[in-house]
Amino acid sequence: MAGVSQETVKAEVQKLYGFLPDAIVEELEEKLSQTSKKRAITREQLSRIIEKVKQSYLNAIAEPGEAVGIVAAQSVGEPGTQMTLRTFHYAGVAELNVTLGLPRLIEILDARKTPSTSLMTVYLEGDLAKNKEKARAFAQQIEMVTVEDVASQMESDLINMEYVVTLDRSRLQKRGIKPSEVANAIRESLKSEVFLDGNKLHIKAEGQTPSDLKRIGTKVKGVILRGIKGINRVVVKMEEDEYVIYTEGSNFAEILKTPGVDKKRTVTNNIREIEEVLGIEAARNAIIGEAIKTLEEQGLDVDKRHIMLVADMMTSGGEVKQIGRHGISGEKASVLARASFEITVKHLIDACARGETDRLDGIIENVIAGQPIPLGTGSVELVMKGEKVGSK
Repeated sequence: MAGVSQETVKAEVQKLYGFLPDAIVEELEEKLSQTSKKRAITREQLSRIIEKVKQSYLNAIAEPGEAVGIVAAQSVGEPGTQMTLRTFHYAGVAELNVTLGLPRLIEILDARKTPSTSLMTVYLEGDLAKNKEKARAFAQQIEMVTVEDVASQMESDLINMEYVVTLDRSRLQKRGIKPSEVANAIRESLKSEVFLDGNKLHIKAEGQTPSDLKRIGTKVKGVILRGIKGINRVVVKMEEDEYVIYTEGSNFAEILKTPGVDKKRTVTNNIREIEEVLGIEAARNAIIGEAIKTLEEQGLDVDKRHIMLVADMMTSGGEVKQIGRHGISGEKASVLARASFEITVKHLIDACARGETDRLDGIIENVIAGQPIPLGTGSVELVMKGEKVGSK
């Protein structure tokens, strides 16, 4: 039997516009066009495919009044009970530790400002991505090196009122840093007198008390000699046909400013940084991506739409909010809903003091009041038409 032409395929698929989302129609048209080039598609097969797509889409739609929030909570919470509580090595990068499993999922939903283990995957452009030595040299340039990293000993000299730093020659050589560069960095950062004597640095304290010396010692340790603040370790790995840099610690804004970095593909697991640098929509996508990746690493399969609903709730106000008493649950309009979650007495007293009223629009407050909840058949009101008097 002869197959239908590509024009026919296009015409039939385009009839679905308005019934199906545009993205689905476009993808279906593209897939059918590719298939029709390889082998013939009969009109009957085309009709069956289109009908199957329509039916699958209708089956995927939530019924009116369905408790999508509760279903999402069940669907994410139940697999969460099977997740590991330990921190494992990051897949493929044994040198770096990254929080996985349930602790990572809690971190994402709590919208922590700093993850317990921040990580960036830095993709490179041009020769940097293909040349191992250049990639390593670049990684060395972005890795943060502080005075503490190149010092073998740091101590206070109370007699001369100075802080003495003994530099480790092998560490300096490994990182390609000269002792004079260390002295200049401390001088510029602290605005203090610094004297270099062989491999020892003598830093004069501004005050004349032991506490002044202790204070300057704390500051000296954190002076950055090279690299980007926050990037504590770097690992260069071969991924398919290019070199990729994995970093322990994150500074997304600064790494994107660095020449040689592929800005379109470089990512961080710090959702707050993504929000600050790329905006709320990017943060929403990051929440979805990180949550799904965390679940999949544990071999768990959760429908993406449940995670999307959670991410939508967390970002609907224009900023990332946690799911908890300091975020979504604590900001509900209903007094009873807020009180039912945590710190019951405080919420009730505050509401009384402000003279708040509860309209009983939600689920929790109606359960407390013993009324039908606005879900399923309870989300609609039926009015019975009485028979007209005198009519049969």
